[in-house]
Amino acid sequence: MTEISRRRLMQVGASAAAVAALPGTRAFGATPVKFGVVEPFSGGLDLFGIQAKLGLELAMAEINADGGILGRPVELVYADDKTDPKTAVEKTLAFVRAGDIVGLIGPITSSNRDAMMPTLNRAKLPLLYATNYEGGGCSRYLFSFNTVPNQELEKLLPAMKQRAGSSFYLFGADYVWPQKMFEAAESLIKGMDCSVAGKEFTPFGVKDFAPVIRRIEASNAKVLVFAVPGADAITFIRQAEDLGLLQSVTVAFLGFAETYLGGFGAGKGQNMWVTVPFAASLDLPGVKNFVAKLRRTAGPETPISHYAFTHYNALIAARAALVKSGKIDSEALVAGLEGLTFDSPTGPVTMGTDHQVTLNMFLAKTEGTGLTVVEALGPIAPKSGCSAA
Repeated sequence: MTEISRRRLMQVGASAAAVAALPGTRAFGATPVKFGVVEPFSGGLDLFGIQAKLGLELAMAEINADGGILGRPVELVYADDKTDPKTAVEKTLAFVRAGDIVGLIGPITSSNRDAMMPTLNRAKLPLLYATNYEGGGCSRYLFSFNTVPNQELEKLLPAMKQRAGSSFYLFGADYVWPQKMFEAAESLIKGMDCSVAGKEFTPFGVKDFAPVIRRIEASNAKVLVFAVPGADAITFIRQAEDLGLLQSVTVAFLGFAETYLGGFGAGKGQNMWVTVPFAASLDLPGVKNFVAKLRRTAGPETPISHYAFTHYNALIAARAALVKSGKIDSEALVAGLEGLTFDSPTGPVTMGTDHQVTLNMFLAKTEGTGLTVVEALGPIAPKSGCSAA
């Protein structure tokens, strides 16, 4: 865990207690409605786990302050998957054996999700997955609350052609999400009559990116489509900045979160472009309220990313689904989520029959310590690869 992540995790622990003690929180005598949460709080992707917890804790506090779910309080039980598929399965099995949760929320990586799903399918226990991913996760017991490739790429890549140029270099981590994202990106790039100057994948944990930075520079690409998550992304962008690469290429950063900017260093990582379902700078009443609540508890300097937003949405949707069904169990959660439309800080969100959400999307760029929204793209429906789950 990085020192930045460790400090933020301590802050989130303190903020969780503060959020749970929000004025108006009701005292309950009823049995809690429990959700297991499997997220990375160590292992390199802890920044995302911290953001997930921020959003979930706020949702739980709001739900309990408003009477809980059908008169019962919500309780979240956390497990650290250590950014490791084997550990994720072990934590999932422990929740299944305990037999007292309605559903699971998490994880971050596709590899962990894929490792967990056979166990969850057998147990008939729904997973609420709030991370952007590659699509194709088709199961009755999987519900996704973040983006699939078309929602992130269809507007971003044409914007990059218009603003930077028609030659693209694709660089990502060597696992399923970047691989599938790049398959979709290459198809779109070809359709725009643009070229792919190069494509490569990197293992996790690389400390010296100078060789790949030189290859990207030598390719004369104008746009770098970047899909490396976590601490490795911070290492790459720092080195790319120091070696001058970002003076000649514009970065289209897939899966970007505002949490990265504090790790790049003062003034670094500027003018990188993203399409996201949320930005803390959005001038929308719901977003302002959401961000203000989190910063009152987590601190005014705490970055608030779309990972906090989508995890918040997942628990808010779970409550709406169980109220819709009129009872509290796993199958009631599944039935209630299918076709559900619920309110979010950025406006209505609809869960389709493919178990993937239609989201309002935004084109934005990094500026200062956050994202500046350049264009509201409106609702973009997913192409998840599933006709129905």
